[in-house]
Amino acid sequence: MSEPPSYPQIEPTTFDLIAAGTGLGECIVAAAASASGKTVLHLDTNPFYGSHYSSLSVPELTSFLISNSTPSSPPSSTSTTTDSLDYSIVNLTTQPVYSDVEISCFYPELLEENLRKFNLDLCGPRVLFCADKLIDLMLKSGASHYVEFKSIDASFVGDGNGKLWTVPDSRAAIFKDKSLTLMEKNQLMRFFKLVQGHLVATVAAGSSGDDGNGNDEKEGKAKISDEDLERPFVEYLSNMRLPPKIRSIILYAIAMADNDQDDMGVCQNLLKTKDGIDRLSLYQSSVGRFTNASGALIYPVYGQGELPQAFSRRSAVKGCIYVLRMPVTALLMEKDSGRYKGVRLASGQDIFSQKLVLDPSLTLASPSASPSDLLHESFNFLSTRDVKGKVARGICITRNSLKPDMSNLLVVYPPRTLYPEQVTSIRALQISGNLAVCPLGMFVLYLSALCDDAIQGKRLLNAAMNVLLTFPDSVNSESSSTVQSENTEEKPTVIWSGLYIQEMSTVDIGMASILFQGQFDSINFAPMPDGNLNYNDISDAAVKLFQEMYPNEEYFPETTPPENSEDDIGLSLET
Repeated sequence: MSEPPSYPQIEPTTFDLIAAGTGLGECIVAAAASASGKTVLHLDTNPFYGSHYSSLSVPELTSFLISNSTPSSPPSSTSTTTDSLDYSIVNLTTQPVYSDVEISCFYPELLEENLRKFNLDLCGPRVLFCADKLIDLMLKSGASHYVEFKSIDASFVGDGNGKLWTVPDSRAAIFKDKSLTLMEKNQLMRFFKLVQGHLVATVAAGSSGDDGNGNDEKEGKAKISDEDLERPFVEYLSNMRLPPKIRSIILYAIAMADNDQDDMGVCQNLLKTKDGIDRLSLYQSSVGRFTNASGALIYPVYGQGELPQAFSRRSAVKGCIYVLRMPVTALLMEKDSGRYKGVRLASGQDIFSQKLVLDPSLTLASPSASPSDLLHESFNFLSTRDVKGKVARGICITRNSLKPDMSNLLVVYPPRTLYPEQVTSIRALQISGNLAVCPLGMFVLYLSALCDDAIQGKRLLNAAMNVLLTFPDSVNSESSSTVQSENTEEKPTVIWSGLYIQEMSTVDIGMASILFQGQFDSINFAPMPDGNLNYNDISDAAVKLFQEMYPNEEYFPETTPPENSEDDIGLSLET
């Protein structure tokens, strides 16, 4: 019989903030609170940082997915020195985040010696734009000193025949692109010039106080009308007489739209022109921001799990205390008011704080003994999650690159590219061993697509994988022993794959506080990984969370940088 784990005693026992879970949202909020002089205790059940944003070895990833795909049973209350008459003990439990986990190892002999040499992203595919809000935040907070990045070599739009078309994202790329006709190049150049003129005119109008609806023909700066900015982006592109191929590149490979924009009747997230222009601006301003990044997109060395760790290291410098392998088993609530007071740890120790941030997979079990019906009702409400949708994720390990002359690249399959019922984009990101996510000579391919259920999600992923990759069962068949794509490049063979469905859900704390008279002002939930390619929405959610918790505090006050810092170069970008 194994002995129970030995947990350390934590001193002190009172903090301004307790964060349970080291996901990116929790780590940003903890770092911001530490920078504002708050005392912070940061806990995690796992032996690693990152939670649902972590980068893990093959065994760790498999174990994490399986353990988080089945609900855990609420822990039994542990006796402590705290007077139990003072508090109601509300147990915490883990909500299953993943489902339909499917792990396949086709060549175990190739992986056996390298199983722990992988850093596989749990919430991939993910990249950062060089002009992302998160990059700006890392520079401002100093977290940039703890992570290195490399550039993504190129982006492509894929078709159903296995052909990959380069995304022309700059003037030079447009002129070099041999797949575009001269007319298409001119149309794309004119459109990018129009967007640039609109952005310049908008800035000029803002600085002069003008309404910005006029044109400045002398400078060639014409602001897009407010009416056009409010209409669907796909409609505006059509009115600009851009051909379908160019519209598809702009919508899905530059503006990164998810849903089928042409089917306006059923599109769940129809992109407005103003939002499309903002996304083009982000892409264009990312190209060339850093002299040693060749394109718009960058990726952290050692994987996306380095991002929460970078903010954790920044927090530790400011005095934040970190304890891994320490589950939070219950909340301590005042019996009279029902307000939050602290947490009970797996060690049995009670720790108190003014504020609490919980991992998005944690949820509240109903109190076993409630002093009032109101408290019982309020916790039932708080344990109910609002499911925002699902995202299908896939990870494939191969021995060859999708493009022999490139190591790190992004591929986008716009809606209806692979089959008629494909209503969302499918994204595939290949990362090589030169980014320390896998052994040299191997490659990791991340795939994702928004979906309504597991059947739809798995069909989306499999459609892209079948076009990009070869699976051993097809390799062994005589008819496809030399499977090749249209451009005669042999497709990489899959060594290992993992497919799973991740739920995107939230808890409406704000509504709970309104309904139950501010009982839950001190309890907050960090954001769940979303289906986006970058972290802008996660970063925005962290800002909002901090400002709700500490409305009178500055978000990452400006500090004097170290003497050897070099502004943007602190990102340690490499190409």
